Amino acid sequence: MEQVLVKSAVPSKLTAPWHGIPRNMISWNPTVNESACIGCGTCVTTCGRQVYKFDFTAKKSIVVNPQHCMVGCTTCGNLCPTQAITFPDPGEVQKLLSRTAVHQQVEDSLLARSEELAWNDILPHKDRMVHLSIEKIAHYGDRILVFTMRGVTLPQDCMCQFAAGDYLEIWVPGTKWLSRAYSIGNAPRADGSLEIQLHRVDGGRFSTWAFDEAKVGDQITARGPIGNFRLRSARETPLAFVARGTGFAPIKAMIEQVLAIEPGRDIQLFWGVTDTSDFYQLDLLERWMAANPGLRCTLTARTTRPGFTVPSGAKFIEGTVYSALDQSAEALTNRDVYMAGPTKTMHESLRVLAGKGIARERILVDAYGG
Repeated sequence: MEQVLVKSAVPSKLTAPWHGIPRNMISWNPTVNESACIGCGTCVTTCGRQVYKFDFTAKKSIVVNPQHCMVGCTTCGNLCPTQAITFPDPGEVQKLLSRTAVHQQVEDSLLARSEELAWNDILPHKDRMVHLSIEKIAHYGDRILVFTMRGVTLPQDCMCQFAAGDYLEIWVPGTKWLSRAYSIGNAPRADGSLEIQLHRVDGGRFSTWAFDEAKVGDQITARGPIGNFRLRSARETPLAFVARGTGFAPIKAMIEQVLAIEPGRDIQLFWGVTDTSDFYQLDLLERWMAANPGLRCTLTARTTRPGFTVPSGAKFIEGTVYSALDQSAEALTNRDVYMAGPTKTMHESLRVLAGKGIARERILVDAYGG
């Protein structure tokens, strides 16, 4: 028998809104399986938020203040010796965290409490701070743009040396907001230029500035290059790349680097978007495939806009990128796999690849967002 005793809500900082969302709108609290509970009391005495009381007659733990539970906390469940305590699907909390408004509430809270929370040691690594100037802004429809940038002062701001797959932390000019992480969308170039690829996020602070205010000549501060999502495969090892949306940025950089060194490398690319209008730089893909017969591309989108043209040499499937992986007749088991994109897509792609027998140690993932 499972039980949760719900008490009438009493105003308390323990039931305060969670990153702007009223606590009573979030389904997150423990449920005790009474038949499995042995009455050890560990959950009652461990929880510091008064979620539990203890029934000394029945020797059972009782949930009396479910909304006092810290959203995402599962400490009591982890400690329960009989696994009598369960929680809702954490995926629902992850969905809340993917909301732009929640991100901004977190950011604002950090900034408001900066004196209390700041760690005043060596960060933000001043030796890695660079100043970049926007040299070109390329729009692809209404929701995708690519910045091409170069260091303002040479040689200290030169971005000539980094690993394909690295990223930068970028600050919105003239604001105190926290930095945003964006993958570098190209392999190192002799002229030190680099690109970042952006998808418009409705209400997003950096995104709004980039799409609505940024102009050629603007200067931005960045920290980097940073990262460990890098090519690790031995020469001649067949490769597979999986990208979702602007997760294409680090994947593009890696493919660019591989093709420069080994033009005949056996490479499969799977790139998915929501709508075909979200694709960009398809002319580059077409040139790559024409010059490198070992490169094969599968593009996917949930919806297809009238007038969309599949690049010569590429395959197009309406659906998700992980569905395309699942349907692929190409042998994948002998490949190293590099994947970048939203967390959900990465999880689904990992599930498909596991089903195809690809060892987890052969897969490197760069996941972000919801």
